[in-house]
Amino acid sequence: MAYVTRAERAARQWGLERPDLKSEGMKLVGQIAEAALLIGTHHAPPRLAALGIKTGEFDVLATLRRAGAPFALTPTDLYGATMLSSGGMTARIDSLARQGLVERRAHPTDRRGTLVALTQKGLALIDDLMPAHADNKNRTVSALAPEEREALSRLLAKLIASVDPDSPHYIGGPERLSETGEEDKNA
Repeated sequence: MAYVTRAERAARQWGLERPDLKSEGMKLVGQIAEAALLIGTHHAPPRLAALGIKTGEFDVLATLRRAGAPFALTPTDLYGATMLSSGGMTARIDSLARQGLVERRAHPTDRRGTLVALTQKGLALIDDLMPAHADNKNRTVSALAPEEREALSRLLAKLIASVDPDSPHYIGGPERLSETGEEDKNA
């Protein structure tokens, strides 16, 4: 028997209760959200909890590392390269700085600006963690054949571009409804 996702089950229920609704979008978006939740919950980077590092902090360290030498970015660039809110970014930088894994430095060309940079300790830690992280992500998608992974990657990139307000392929946000439930033409 095939595995039935929670989103697929919900779409079937809507089909029975409200056959007038087109539920394919709800099913697909629900499955993406369910996959993200399960991956985030059960496939977090190995060893992080034992090291006292949260997933969002790992993301900051990895982003600084992949930026290349000198492994430093402005907070704005760091925020733009991760999937964290600006407030969440500040909290993560503060935590990582307390642990001695990053430091704030004066920006070399902007007297008002700062850079967030990996310390030697932070660089050593992220370099130590990355092989297990890459292996973990490869295991996470191992149920898919290589061509399925490539197809999924292309399709997700297309979907993300269509819902990203900064993308030239953005399709627009949710319809705005008035208090009566009618589409608000003034929104």
